[in-house]
Amino acid sequence: MASIQYLTGDATSPKKEGYKIIAHICNDVGGWGKGFVMALSNRWKAPEMEYREWYRRDHRLALGEIQMVEVEEGLAVANMIGQKGIRPTQEGPPIRYEAVEQCLRSLAVEASARNATVHIPRIGCGLAGGKWESIEPLIIKCLIDKDINVFVYDLDDK
Repeated sequence: MASIQYLTGDATSPKKEGYKIIAHICNDVGGWGKGFVMALSNRWKAPEMEYREWYRRDHRLALGEIQMVEVEEGLAVANMIGQKGIRPTQEGPPIRYEAVEQCLRSLAVEASARNATVHIPRIGCGLAGGKWESIEPLIIKCLIDKDINVFVYDLDDK
């Protein structure tokens, strides 16, 4: 039976055995430069380069799409487009829960194909303005219920 495990540590450095996918939320306007993406860029160049090339090629990123980027043997980063723009509007914060759900469904397919575990920060709850109480049920529905183990990382504030 799959589960969500909460850990203290760095989501860019998962310690579990087997194939691992680090997933995070991106915006649909090609912006990369704040939040968790900085930790990714400090560790690997490919996730940012692939995301920026994706945006340059398409000139827009569709909400709900994901991009898988292999960064090491047995480790990939999933760039998931679940944020509309980068600033709150009259509609609310940039997070789009429907898009996050669609991303997680696609992530489940990718994780199942690789027999992978998923490693995440509290996706959508930082700059995107989402609430974990809304994100966690989507993770359960789209990943845990598909028998995919998820590890959620909170940084140690010390």
